[in-house]
Order: sequence, then structure tokens, then C-alpha cells
Amino acid sequence: MLKRKIERELLEWKKSVDRKPLVIKGVRQCGKTFIVKKFAKENYQNVIYMNFILEPDKKSAFTGNLDVDTIILNLSALIPNTRFFEGNTCIILDEIQECKEARTALKSFHIDGRFDVIATGSLLGVKGYGKTKKENKGEDASDSIPVGYETVVDMYPLDFEEFLWANRVTPRIIETVRECFEKECAVPDGIHKAMMDLLHRYVIVGGLPEVVNCFLETKNIDLIYKTQRTLLNEYIEDMVKYADDADKPHIRECFESIPKQLAKENKKFQYSVVRKGGRASQYKGSLQWLEDAGIAERCYNTTITELPLSGNAIEDCFKVYTTDIGILMGMLDFGTQADILKGNLLGYKGAIFENLMADFLYKSGQKLYYFHKDSGLEIDFLVRFKGECVLIEVKSKTGRAKSMATVLKNKNVYHVNNAIKLGQYNVGREGEVLTIPLYMGFLIKDKIADSIIPDIDFSECLIP
Repeated sequence: MLKRKIERELLEWKKSVDRKPLVIKGVRQCGKTFIVKKFAKENYQNVIYMNFILEPDKKSAFTGNLDVDTIILNLSALIPNTRFFEGNTCIILDEIQECKEARTALKSFHIDGRFDVIATGSLLGVKGYGKTKKENKGEDASDSIPVGYETVVDMYPLDFEEFLWANRVTPRIIETVRECFEKECAVPDGIHKAMMDLLHRYVIVGGLPEVVNCFLETKNIDLIYKTQRTLLNEYIEDMVKYADDADKPHIRECFESIPKQLAKENKKFQYSVVRKGGRASQYKGSLQWLEDAGIAERCYNTTITELPLSGNAIEDCFKVYTTDIGILMGMLDFGTQADILKGNLLGYKGAIFENLMADFLYKSGQKLYYFHKDSGLEIDFLVRFKGECVLIEVKSKTGRAKSMATVLKNKNVYHVNNAIKLGQYNVGREGEVLTIPLYMGFLIKDKIADSIIPDIDFSECLIP
């Protein structure tokens, strides 16, 4: 049974006094249904579960009036012997994107307050929600979102720390790694070697629960790869099923071009790589679909190396990474996994470890940014760390980071004081550059020291 960080969020949500219905969204097969059912079973006297894909008849409970009493009456008729205990019943609405009336009804459940509701959805961003239009009916699907009456939480495939838990790495070992990162001291050799080995396994497996379980149970690269390919085929089926007809081939073309895009020296996403003569007007919506589905994430170039990174991002200049490193591995030729374990991979290794860093940042809730100039100056990633803009360079092998040195040397131009270089080595520091092993990438995230705004003291103000 895989331990997940979102379980803490679910417990905190249940403890909150005025909790709203919870909507958990994330890429298909990231473990939403399993974790929600497990949480509900452990924390409620009664659980009502329905899946709108597998049980389309349950949609009828949300037709007509959407007050809670009517919905409960309808569900009682559809699900025999169902009992609803006020204050101790959890209603799970799985694949809620298939029933927009159920999403609208979350407002009624919040106002009523007698029952807790958790909804999950894999394609909430792409199937008639947000700013999109349901063109087949000409209606604004954003009307179905009960703004202000629900709490939305993103769920991701397992991150590297969760992968360590799954491999029975003790909390003390993880804490030792974290302390070495924070204190900038070398990791003990035994732990360092074991963590590097586990990192390589994470690279070839990724974080999709079904693939992780396959790895834990079999350790068989062939079965792991076949499981990844099966899940990728499900993603492609979603593209065919849910996208507009005109976009379906473009989405798949964009998706399948990602490994080729990352193979280039300049990894900026180019539509001509998707298809010869391809233009942004053809594929812009396709990339948005992949992002909304949680499959891929854009990494935007910035005009300058300063905060806020989002304010300096160039909208039409970006790289594209898969949100889970296992998705990329499943797209590559069979045998790449063994090459990584044996250290035989050559030029493409850099692209894989860059995507690994994107995996780390994305799963910690961070947006992705990089810096590139036509002169050839390029920094793999820019992050907000310890309250400032910090450079990130990912090295698949030891080597100099010339662009990083140039930026740090010219502080009057780039205004950057610190950088982090990740590679196949232990922790160390060379002036402004902190060097860390690749597996420490999951620890790079900003902490806001002062999260509470202090009161203003008017005691010494003079009143005229």
C-alpha cells in the first residue's frame, strides 16, 4: 500500500470547521480514487461511492432540483440499503467531469453542511470546464463550477520522496539527506550510493502508482515498460475521446514530439518539429490540452533573471516536459531503462535528467522557468529559493556550467547571487555555487519565513 502526502491534506481538510466540498484533480491513474476511498473508509461511519464513467445511471440523481434533500432521495432510490448519517457520511463523486450537474450541486452540499463530499476528476481542465466552451451545445461550461463553494486540490503521481517511502527508506535516512542539503555538508558514502541507485530506479519507473507497484512486485524492466505503455495508450484514448475532432491528431502529434523536442541542443519547443511546416495556430490549443490533462508542462523562458518569474515569462517561448519522468521513459525505446541502470546512455541522458528536475519541481507545485539568450547563454531552470532568484543547472555527468558562471559573474546585469548545480557528485560549495547530487532535487523549494502579516502598531501615532 503506497503512502501518499495528500493523505495529510485530506486529514487537515476534515478537521477544518467550515470545510467545503473537496475536488481532487490530477492526471489519470495517479491514485486519486484509491486514496480517497481509503481515507473515507478510515474516517467515516458511512461511505457513498459512485463513478460517473462506470455507473452513468448515477447521473440521474443530479437531474432536476439540486437541493441536497432531493439528491439524497434520488441516491437512496438508485443505491438500495443506503443510509446517510448526518456529520459522519462521505459522498465520493468519482470522475465528476462526466456530470457537470454534480459539480454544480457542490454548492448545495456546502450550504447544507450535513454531509462531506469529495469529488475526483482526471480531465476537469479539458472537458467543458474553466474558460472552455462546450461547442456541441453552445453553452458556457464554466457555469457548472460552484466558485467559492469548493476546495480544489491538485494530486500528482508519486514524487521522489513518496517513491523512497514505497521502497522502505526510513524517515531517519531521508532526514539525514535533508539535513545535509540544508547544512551543505556531504552525505555519508553508504547513504549517497543507495540514494543514487534509488534515483536511477525512480527515473526508469516514475511515479504512476500502477507502474510503481509493478516495480515493487516484480523488479522486471520488461513488465514495467509494458505497464507504462498501457497507461500511455489510455492517455491517447482520452485524446481521441474527449478532444474536439479538429484537435485530436494535433494533440497526439504534440505529445509524441516531446522526446524529439528534448533531444535538440536548444530544447525550445518548435512546431516545425511536430510536423514539417507546423505553426503555432495549429498546435497552441493542443499543448494546452496536454497541460490541462496533467500530462505535460511548459517551462517558460524569461526575459530577465529576476523575481517574479511569472511576470517575466515569455508567453510564446517555452520548453515542454512530461509531468512524470516515467511518462517520458515509456515514450522512449525499450532498452533505455537498462542503459540508465548500467550507465551506458550517452547524449540523451542530459534530456532525461532535465525532465527529472522538471518532475521534481512540478510535483512540489512549482511552475517551470528557464533562461535563454540568442547568444547561446542558457540556464536549465530558474527557481525562487530562499526568497531570491536562483539558477539551476542539471548535469548528467560532471562538468563546468559556463552559462551559470557568466550570469553569476555579471551581477550588475543579471542580479543573481546564488546557483545550484546538480550532478553525479556529493554535496559541496564553490563560492556562489552549491553543488548537490541529483537525488536532492526534490528538496529545492522555497519556504516563506514570515507567512503571517503582523498587526500595525498605532500606539505611538500622534492624533492632531
